Amino acid sequence: MSTDTSPPSRRGLIAFAWLWVGAPLAYGLYELVQKATQLFTG
Repeated sequence: MSTDTSPPSRRGLIAFAWLWVGAPLAYGLYELVQKATQLFTG
């Protein structure tokens, strides 16, 4: 599914939705890697 057929307002909404979900997900993954590194390295 390409976003080229979407109107610009919808494209902005899709980008906002990705950021809304992606930012906490990226932060959670970052924290997970930090905790796992501490766990395995001591």
